[in-house]
Amino acid sequence: MSTKKIYLVRHGQTDYNLQGVVQGSGIDAPINETGKKQAEAFYEAHKHIKFDKIYYTGLQRTRQSIEKFLNNGVPNESLPDLNEISWGKYEGVPMSKDEHSYYQGMLEKWSDGELDFSIEGGESPNMVFARLKRGLDHILSQEGETILICMHGRAMRVMLSLMLDYDLRFMDVFDHHNLGYYELTVKSNGRFVLDRYNNVKHLKAKGLIG
Repeated sequence: MSTKKIYLVRHGQTDYNLQGVVQGSGIDAPINETGKKQAEAFYEAHKHIKFDKIYYTGLQRTRQSIEKFLNNGVPNESLPDLNEISWGKYEGVPMSKDEHSYYQGMLEKWSDGELDFSIEGGESPNMVFARLKRGLDHILSQEGETILICMHGRAMRVMLSLMLDYDLRFMDVFDHHNLGYYELTVKSNGRFVLDRYNNVKHLKAKGLIG
């Protein structure tokens, strides 16, 4: 396998993000006006990069976030295997005090190694890991040296753990921001090297982040 460069970016802001409401894979919300500005900032800062292929999830907020690159005719593919984790019965529910307490308890279980634990009707980290591996294996099997992947926050944390062979218990070490990105190099031996961590310079330049 030849060396590849991968840009792993999170989708733009949605109204659900703004309101602190859990989305997950079951909520197909569009990006909002701030999300569009974030997408524009990312495009303007990176339009000089010649992407060979672009991948996004089965949810519209990821495609909308990299739409301008697609409009330039870059080959692209929607991969539902890259979708956000399913939060089950909590999707679309405002984060009340009780919900927040449950959520924090779930994160503690994960950090303690209970990686098969999931919200009722939702997915566990191990389940997400398995489908992301299918998606990543597909991406790595395709031609193209410079790749853009647009995903979701929790799924990105699992994906980065997968790429960097990092213990899933500690996936929260990977911060993310709407239209912030990670840059990685895939060596010829299949190993990933992290080149940039949650880059948000393009957002700061436009006053879209403090």
